[in-house]
Amino acid sequence: MSFFITLVESSDASRRSIETLPRVQSMMHKGLTLAEYRAFLRDLYHIVWHFCPIMAAAAARCDESLKNIRYELYERIAEEKGHEGWVLEDLGSVGGDVPGAHGATPSAPVQAMIGFNYYAAERVHPCSVLGMLYVLEVVASVYGGKAADSIARAIGREASAGGFRFLSSHATMDADHMAKLNVLLKTIGDPAAQAAIIESTRVNFHQFGQLFSEGGFVSHLAR
Repeated sequence: MSFFITLVESSDASRRSIETLPRVQSMMHKGLTLAEYRAFLRDLYHIVWHFCPIMAAAAARCDESLKNIRYELYERIAEEKGHEGWVLEDLGSVGGDVPGAHGATPSAPVQAMIGFNYYAAERVHPCSVLGMLYVLEVVASVYGGKAADSIARAIGREASAGGFRFLSSHATMDADHMAKLNVLLKTIGDPAAQAAIIESTRVNFHQFGQLFSEGGFVSHLAR
């Protein structure tokens, strides 16, 4: 059995647990209010902003035995560069405070998610970053398009009219990225690397789920 299948099977319960969260259920079926969507984009901006630097930190620790991982990360960085600007573009399209988003502190779950991924890339194993990639690409490809449509309906606009570029585009882009990640993960046979990826996947699913807790993006509404 390939490591990709092992990763899918070992993390499926964590993925499905996110689906059962009340705020996720509500978002997927009833959307978000305009204020909630703006708050969600504020947190999403920080996740996306740190995406490339975390991959760069991992790539810097990939030795010659991991050069295929390093080259894949270089390619992914080139593809993802600047996408935090798409989040800000969406925020501006729905009347959010774009200048304020730059200096705003993300919610506690997002701070923890970002901090864990730097720590894992720099102190645990560079392949830990593949767990982050897997989680964010699963979330985007499986849920991104549906969430965009649901939120757009809730705030009375078409997803194609602006404000949903990041969610809508990554629903398609990350389906392609997932296919490439599938191929890459099948090449990883080192038990330490596999264990680091599995643990990173578990933590990232957990922290992403916490984004939908009371301490997550809705906490911005009280500020």
